[in-house]
Amino acid sequence: MSEPVLTVSELLQWNDETAQHWKALFAAHPGALDFDCDVYGVANVRGLLRHIFAVETRYAQRLSGEPVIPYAEIPDGSAEELFALHDAAVAKYRELLADESMNWEEKLEFVTLSVGTLSASRKKVLIHGLEHGIRHYAQLATLVRQHGVKPDWAMDFLMSGAME
Repeated sequence: MSEPVLTVSELLQWNDETAQHWKALFAAHPGALDFDCDVYGVANVRGLLRHIFAVETRYAQRLSGEPVIPYAEIPDGSAEELFALHDAAVAKYRELLADESMNWEEKLEFVTLSVGTLSASRKKVLIHGLEHGIRHYAQLATLVRQHGVKPDWAMDFLMSGAME
């Protein structure tokens, strides 16, 4: 019996769907960007979004063999500026997935902000880049609800458009 398979493209779809829902929420509630936040040592929700999209951006660059933008140079601006980082990272991930010559088992060595130098396969780096945001979006949902803003979509993978 074979195991069921979740493709990275399906995971990417869920990640992007989730980000687009958050983008709409912040368009409707721009003040929510300034809600206090105690996640990852940032002061507000804007800082958490910046962190999510910095990881997506930097890991997409890393996988593409491009220079990795220093974390300090990641913009800390409007929702539109922040979500533009996500959109660019998703486009890069899609390009990488379309590259049939990509060796996803190849090991990369890189320096992280939190734990120093790591070595991981391209596949693991890609999965981390996608799952990292999903994990923080769950924290974000709690934060905005505590401030009276209720997301209006089902966030679970089961209700996503992936794998339809």
